[in-house]
Amino acid sequence: MKVHLTLLAASLLLVACGTPLSAPDSGLQPPPAWQNLDTPGARADNQQWWTHFGSPQLNRLIEQARLDSHDLAAAMARVRQAEASAVIAGAPLLPEIRAGLNGNRQELLRGKGYSQLDVDRDNRTIDYYDANLSATYELDFWGGKRAARDSALKTLAASQFDRATVELTLLSSVANSYTQALSLREQQRIAELNLANAQRVLDLVQTRYDAGSATALELSQQKSLVAAQQRRLPQVQQQAREALITLATLLGQPVQSVRLDDDSFDRLHWPAIDAGVPSQLLSRRPDIAAAEARLAAAQADITVARAAMLPSMTLGLSLATGADIADQLLRNNIYNLTAGLAAPIFNNGRLKAERDRTTARQEELLELYRAAIINGFADVEKALNGINGLDQQRQWQSEELHQAQTAFDLAQRRYQAGAEDLLTVLETQRTLYAAQDMNVQLRLARVQASVALYRALGGGWRVM
Repeated sequence: MKVHLTLLAASLLLVACGTPLSAPDSGLQPPPAWQNLDTPGARADNQQWWTHFGSPQLNRLIEQARLDSHDLAAAMARVRQAEASAVIAGAPLLPEIRAGLNGNRQELLRGKGYSQLDVDRDNRTIDYYDANLSATYELDFWGGKRAARDSALKTLAASQFDRATVELTLLSSVANSYTQALSLREQQRIAELNLANAQRVLDLVQTRYDAGSATALELSQQKSLVAAQQRRLPQVQQQAREALITLATLLGQPVQSVRLDDDSFDRLHWPAIDAGVPSQLLSRRPDIAAAEARLAAAQADITVARAAMLPSMTLGLSLATGADIADQLLRNNIYNLTAGLAAPIFNNGRLKAERDRTTARQEELLELYRAAIINGFADVEKALNGINGLDQQRQWQSEELHQAQTAFDLAQRRYQAGAEDLLTVLETQRTLYAAQDMNVQLRLARVQASVALYRALGGGWRVM
């Protein structure tokens, strides 16, 4: 008994002294800096990034999505599943203890009985009671049990990182859908103004046609332009309703329950964002952290598979008592010690194949980890490049819009005075409408580029 207890204590000591898994090495060297320079005076704090756009309504929608999103609730449920799996995987590291209490009555109903029975014709009934307490423990000589627990813990960490990725994706999608809804509302307002403007020009052409100073061709051309503006209006309204439906889906609500305030698209602003350095991205993005955690879990699985190919020893200790009368149950006590050694001899290559499978899985996850890092770098570079390009486009587009408005006003006045033909008015109208529409699109793209950069940087999330 002393030998068995010594082995058990030594095994428990080995478990307690187990070293945690080391972080996997991707073998990739991050670049020293981003290709696009950051904006001076940029924000280094990305916590609650959505509040930096200056929209209280967006803040409320983000909080609603965090509370009511079904995708996020499902991700949280997966985390709880992984937590339970980690408890299950860690259970074999300590002995399993069981207790039992049994009562038995045997009675001969007819006949004389036979030798295997404890009862006969003279003693037709017998009672028996027993109680037992047993403990079993498999020694973790090869570290397989500990590795299984470590694998489950890393899988739990990956599940938590996945939940953070789902949340980051959800919140950025809410921000994009909301800004798109506002931009379409602005495009609808511009379409209504353009329709009214085109109608005023049509009235002018109609007056000149009635007076004989305008041709039927000019009148038809302006009517065509008015019809085009009338067609544009329901198109924008349809797109605005679709954006609202998408937003409601992200919020986990039917579209009938979502109402947007009369927030102005022009009031949205975008902050300057500090992208940091590429090496910081590894601790910022939850998808990269999840890939790293899965790689670490796969490395632990290899240890589990190798340990399964080696001999295993199981220790057992049981305490029991029994009696024919219930109140004498504790008077007859016995104990039993067991030790078993088992080793795989022949399994048709199953254990070796399992080891090879886990090794190949580890190689796969290493490549996926590297891909996650490279994709993360690419996401940030694309977002920075987009912001840089859009800022330059907006600088010149503002001048384009100003000149288009000036040209249209001049052409309209000159046509009214008879100094310009309608073709010039039509051309300046189309140029102005296109410039107004482009202005809204570029502004939307600029806001969403900032959202994309926040998402690419991990949205304020940090590896703890």
